[in-house]
Amino acid sequence: MGQAATLPCRRGGTYVMELYQWFRKFIKECPSGLITLHEFRRHFCEGTVGTESAEYAEQIFRTLDNNEDGVVDFREYVTAISMLVEGSPMEKLRWSFKLYDKDKDGAITRSEMLEIMQAVYKMSVAASITQPNPLTAEECTNRIFVRLDKDKNAVITLDEFIEGALDDEWIREMLECDLHTVKVERPLKNPGPL
Repeated sequence: MGQAATLPCRRGGTYVMELYQWFRKFIKECPSGLITLHEFRRHFCEGTVGTESAEYAEQIFRTLDNNEDGVVDFREYVTAISMLVEGSPMEKLRWSFKLYDKDKDGAITRSEMLEIMQAVYKMSVAASITQPNPLTAEECTNRIFVRLDKDKNAVITLDEFIEGALDDEWIREMLECDLHTVKVERPLKNPGPL
């Protein structure tokens, strides 16, 4: 099972109901209470642009799988989604950092950044969900490295990532995981009757 985590607190009594609805939807789609990479990729691709989003889905899955056991349980799923919906900009950027840090060594290399940027571009173009970006994935990666790699050591640390993104709106928009892009809201908004 997933590691212990706390959920962001929200005001109002509807949060418990939302969690219950999310749980029912999760269990309906994943009766075992766990979702594998294959299942996640299938659900994600059906909810976005088909196979064009498979690479991005795989990296999101790896980021959701906190304990690296090869499956995502409800706690891992809802903790991440809740944080992406309700979390502070710093929390969201920490999560995004994990998404880009593919080898989980605490630093983002240019190639790690480029791989994720290419997957996002591929999915975004296929979905026509964003306005065309005049920059290529390579140009975006280069621009981000110029702005964030303050010590010029060819990697971006968590501190550089958060500080740079908080100080630059363009970078923040490029780096934050956008729930509208991944369409996580679709399965969560209408889980069916209680």
